[in-house]
Amino acid sequence: MIKALVWGENVHERENAVVAGVYPDGMHACIAAGLAEDVAITAETATLQEPEHGITAERLANTDVLLWWGHAAHGDVSDEVVQRIADAVYSGMGLILLHSAHFAKIFKHLMGAPCNLCWREAGERERLWVTAPGHPIARGLPPSFELEQEEMYGEPFGVPEPLETVFISWFQGGEVFRSGLTYRRGAGNVFYFRPGHETYPTYYDGNVKQVLKNAVHWAHNPSRLQGDLHAAPNVPVDTAPEKIKARGPKLHKDGEDGFR
Repeated sequence: MIKALVWGENVHERENAVVAGVYPDGMHACIAAGLAEDVAITAETATLQEPEHGITAERLANTDVLLWWGHAAHGDVSDEVVQRIADAVYSGMGLILLHSAHFAKIFKHLMGAPCNLCWREAGERERLWVTAPGHPIARGLPPSFELEQEEMYGEPFGVPEPLETVFISWFQGGEVFRSGLTYRRGAGNVFYFRPGHETYPTYYDGNVKQVLKNAVHWAHNPSRLQGDLHAAPNVPVDTAPEKIKARGPKLHKDGEDGFR
């Protein structure tokens, strides 16, 4: 079984009647329920309001793929938790960023980029085109599918060039957007998926649920790295694979830690 953890900011659902009406149990619960339709996935949830935002070291150690939806409270996520998630990704945990999580601390941390874009909230139609039909994330999808109401995101999208662009969106107002991007950070697979504005029932859509289930399978790495991910040892001369003698001046003493 693939162990997925769906993290939800859970702010709009608690404070906005429209969002609460669309997602009465929270967006995170709706996303998790969609994932649980796949017999090979178990899905739990965590929220911002829990101690350590529900993202303890123990919980991450037992998570294969983390899904993240945030919007109004990016800055409330502690830097300690962000680094904890980054280390888990480097070790091989999968990470899926949803919609407005393009501005999440963890996404900007892993991308090393502003992750900015333009946007418009007008309930317009979005058509997602599958640009990589042979990709595992696109399995079982038609060549394109539509969401009747969504928020527009427009290019340029301030992210690094992805490994693959799986989806491109067209919006009723004419803009386009790279809406499904894959990355690799350390041993971890990372996927950004654009749809998911909080006032629309996007996460009930069958095609969206299929994308997320596919993405969990794709992001799962069964071979997590162990040990100190940040180790940078000063390797002794006598352990070199080929016999050598040290020569020339040097800054560091044998066995001394380097600078960081």
